[in-house]
Amino acid sequence: MSPEALSELIFNIANTLVSEGKAGTLTADLIPPQAKFAVMRPKDRAHGDWASNAAMQLAKKAGMKPRDLAELFAVELTNADGIKSVEVAGPGFINITLDSASAAAVVDTVLEAGSDYGKNDHLSGKTLNLEFVSANPTGPIHIGGTRWAAVGDSMARVLEANGAKVVREYYFNDHGEQINRFAKSLVAAAHGEETPIDGYKGAYIDEIAKRVIDEANADGVDVLSLPRVDGGADQDGNPLGEGDSEQREEFRKRAVPMMFDEIQRSMKNFRVNFDVWFHENSLYSDGEVDQAIADLRARGDIYEKDGATWFESTKHGDDKDRVIIKSDGNYAYFAADIAYYRNKRHRETNPADVAIYMLGADHHGYIGRMMAMCAAFGDKPGENMQILIGQLVNVMKDGKAVRMSKRAGNVVTIDDLTDAIGVDASRYSLARTDYNSPVDIDLNLLASHSNENPVYYVQYAHARSCNVDRNAAAAGITYEGADVSLLDTTADGEVLAALAQWPALLREAGDLRAPHRVAHYLEDLAATYHKWYNVERVVPMELTDPEARGEQADAIRIAKAPEPARAAARLKLNDAVKTVIAEGLDLLGVTAPDKM
Repeated sequence: MSPEALSELIFNIANTLVSEGKAGTLTADLIPPQAKFAVMRPKDRAHGDWASNAAMQLAKKAGMKPRDLAELFAVELTNADGIKSVEVAGPGFINITLDSASAAAVVDTVLEAGSDYGKNDHLSGKTLNLEFVSANPTGPIHIGGTRWAAVGDSMARVLEANGAKVVREYYFNDHGEQINRFAKSLVAAAHGEETPIDGYKGAYIDEIAKRVIDEANADGVDVLSLPRVDGGADQDGNPLGEGDSEQREEFRKRAVPMMFDEIQRSMKNFRVNFDVWFHENSLYSDGEVDQAIADLRARGDIYEKDGATWFESTKHGDDKDRVIIKSDGNYAYFAADIAYYRNKRHRETNPADVAIYMLGADHHGYIGRMMAMCAAFGDKPGENMQILIGQLVNVMKDGKAVRMSKRAGNVVTIDDLTDAIGVDASRYSLARTDYNSPVDIDLNLLASHSNENPVYYVQYAHARSCNVDRNAAAAGITYEGADVSLLDTTADGEVLAALAQWPALLREAGDLRAPHRVAHYLEDLAATYHKWYNVERVVPMELTDPEARGEQADAIRIAKAPEPARAAARLKLNDAVKTVIAEGLDLLGVTAPDKM
């Protein structure tokens, strides 16, 4: 019997007590939904397999003492199939012990469902647009964007496991000043000049500049001979790069697609596949920025002041109004944000019921204006628009921060990380920590094959379970004759309980937008499995004492060999663990090796 089944049973008992007039002043409309009746694993195994505080939740509404109401629940629970005993403890906790067959039923449930075990459809019917990474196409993906790639893709997989339709989206900021600075940096590099004061640095700039020149030459264009206007220097003598020119435009036109291609390749190599690659520039070229402003104007949220056009965001909770068209006629950056949200919500293909934005730590100040814009369109902030803010990543090696990239200057890129520790360790280590918290990535630890390395520890549990399967096959042990009620040892019970908690954990990870909970669960399951492996046997151990002979040797073999029905049951338990670990690792985009 699973925690969900117990929650449903407790919910039904509450309604029965009301209908029979035994629940005091409690009425059916005061009983919370089934999911609100938490069923927890007691810290002390002596208190049973599962515990509920349902009586304490309902006592005030019933006008009863929690223990008195708990006793009523206990009577009904004791009569339910699969429950061995019920005890009321403390102020009104209900401690439940299952019979061994009921506790072990989860094994067959897992094996029958396979990789679908725990998956549900409670988010079905909703389209969630999940936008993540969205780094400027002016350089390689840095470590912050790499974290969003790992967290975002894992979150998408978890949401899909909960029935949602997820659209993974990458927003290319290919319009505005950052692209101009990128082009200026390339032109300066092509001429062997210093990087403009506001430009981009790193060996990749020289690489891209050379590629532009080679590509242009192949097309019969001498890009370096195109008209160029020198931008001069600032008051301190720092070069500012060239002004508007044909040469800069040619570099921009050719270099930006090169960076697009590199970013897309990096994402694919990191096992992140986006459904939509959205170009900011299209919002302007397709007239969507003007249409979005017109819509807000029609709603009474646009006004003119000091020659500029303003969004009256204070009407919707922002701390100040926002300029969207500056007095010089140029659009403020926020104008594209408005149009982009409107586009997500109303596009012909897969319009978003929920637009989830995953932004970096430096974007915290954007939340107020974004939520105000959401409300101005008649939507519900926090529901139709959700904004997740990620924190910083520190990369460590030999106890010191790693900052330098050979290619990108003073940053660590996605390729630097995966070259050092591989995709599996990179994705797992970045996804296992709550994105609300900073994370330290220890390259030495994550490259090691030790139990202190969390990804190795979980993957090794899967590989170990596969090895048990190979040994069982060699010994002729199959599922035939399995009696799961024989999974009655303490170690068996711990593994069974861990398996039973997966469906609720998966649902919670989706609802809370918390894929790191999957990693934590996997580590707990792996720890429980490793302990089980060390004390219980599926296949008899080989004799390891070379001095043992005759009856003594036979006694050792007999002591280590479970009876066939129990061995078959343990094989099923082993395979249930293997199934759930593989499923969990897949949700994090990490492989489940069968050998290590």
